[in-house]
Amino acid sequence: MKLKSTINALIYLSVLFGLILLVQLYNLVPSWLFYSVLSGWVAYLVVAIFAATGHKQAYPLALVLAILTLVVSLPQPEHYMYVEAGLSLASITFLAGSILQIALIIVDGIYLTKYRGRA
Repeated sequence: MKLKSTINALIYLSVLFGLILLVQLYNLVPSWLFYSVLSGWVAYLVVAIFAATGHKQAYPLALVLAILTLVVSLPQPEHYMYVEAGLSLASITFLAGSILQIALIIVDGIYLTKYRGRA
């Protein structure tokens, strides 16, 4: 099932980009914000483990996490300042991470609609 493999890859990439983000944030943001992002990353890691072990709950959870990630990230003006400042690790992380979440929402949404109610 190619669609499922694509979703799994997007979930795994989200975990990887989350780790890259955590490294960047460690010395830049207040500790409460770092730990908030860390908790979201742990949630994505759990979903990645679910996907890797074949749990069907991974896919609706991944959809929710992708939506939440964008809802939290996109309204932040600081993120756009990084992009306007030019190409940097921060701007690439923001742009690639956002594109990744949008792709996950689309592909996972298609999968969940197509296989609704099936194992």
